[in-house]
Parts: sequence; C-alpha cells; structure tokens
Amino acid sequence: MANDIRVCDKCNYVRLKTLVPKLQKMAPDAEIKVGCKSYCGPCGKRAFVYINGRYVSAPTEDEVLAKAQPFVKKPRV
Repeated sequence: MANDIRVCDKCNYVRLKTLVPKLQKMAPDAEIKVGCKSYCGPCGKRAFVYINGRYVSAPTEDEVLAKAQPFVKKPRV
C-alpha cells in the first residue's frame, strides 16, 4: 500500500521546493497531495504534514520530517 502524504501550499513554515523532494526520498511510493488543508491555525504557527492519516507538526521543516519518518509505511517484499 502506498503512503498518502498531504502538505499545505499556504504553510508559512515549509518551502514546497525543498519539502516535496525530501518527502519523495523518504517515501518513494508516496502519493503527495499539495493544497490547502483547512488547518490555518496550526499552519500559521508550525510546519505540518499529514502522513497516512496522521497530523504531524513541529517548529521547523526538518523537525517535522524527522517526526513523520516513523509513520512511513515500508514497502512489502
């Protein structure tokens, strides 16, 4: 099953040009959806990512990636 990752294109705490490639490297099979997630309160204060149905937030882009890593589904062999 592919990973489902969603990021907000309006978030003040991430740069999509750097975040999306890092997410693709972390989860190559992921379907990454970019768009407003209607989470404007948290989005205006911290970086966040939805990953496989979980909302993960942190003060910076790198920290949110580190916190999201455990929720990445590993491909079955």
